[in-house]
Amino acid sequence: MPTPRIAALHDLSGFGRCSLTIVMPTLSAMGVQCCPLPTAYLSTHTGGFTGNTFLDLTSQMAPVTAHWKGLGLAFDAVYTGFMGSSGQIALAAEFIRAFQGPGCLAVVDPVMGDHGRPYRTYTPEMCQAMAELAALADVIVPNRTEAALLLGVDYESLALDREADCSRWAQALSLDGRRSVVLTGASVSPGTAGAVCFDRATGRTEFACAPLAPGSFHGTGDLFASVLAGALVKGQPLAAAAQLAADFTSLCAKRTGEQNLPAREGLDFEPLLWQLGGGTDDKEGAEP
Repeated sequence: MPTPRIAALHDLSGFGRCSLTIVMPTLSAMGVQCCPLPTAYLSTHTGGFTGNTFLDLTSQMAPVTAHWKGLGLAFDAVYTGFMGSSGQIALAAEFIRAFQGPGCLAVVDPVMGDHGRPYRTYTPEMCQAMAELAALADVIVPNRTEAALLLGVDYESLALDREADCSRWAQALSLDGRRSVVLTGASVSPGTAGAVCFDRATGRTEFACAPLAPGSFHGTGDLFASVLAGALVKGQPLAAAAQLAADFTSLCAKRTGEQNLPAREGLDFEPLLWQLGGGTDDKEGAEP
């Protein structure tokens, strides 16, 4: 089969592992062609760094979309992450509408916040726009905070430490079964962390958990969602793709903690990318 191809709409930081500096090498290591559409260029990411440069690339999003469409390009998936404005979110939605179809999944990581709060750049207008973008998705990958924002519920009420509650929230996020959900931050047994997965193709809810590594690291969500997207276009069912993502993210977090690196540098994942080189090329039955 041809090499799977994913269009990735994310920002790019020159230093500090996040967004495209995680997405591109991860997908490449999985045998997937990554076609980046950068939404902005920053000298560093903003988690732990100050004084960074910022180049807004919103003006390039529509011309790139039109050029790729004019070339007749096709993608196995469109994968979106952090957006810097409501305008960018609207342009990402237009990109999905331009390329989404039976052979192209829309994977939306609705990056809006963490630890119970929206990011400081995220206004209520942007949160609403992100919910509208996520409504176009075949698969969404929210964390607990983002799930609460999408559902309009209190963060504290959205507990993810019991299987029944995890399943209920994942199904609530599915828009009556129209999209698959991988809700991260689930911890249903001691010493583990991972995700609860609602698969629209089967209607089943399953769990993907891995050992919980101590510490908190920038880029964890980007790594998880990138592995998930890569595994999906390589033909793995939703729960298996989520399990691969949980296992690899856990392994990288463990290594990062052992290296005692500055937290702002993010996950030390590059030396472990070779472990993603396996997997299947069989796309049969892979509709999530």
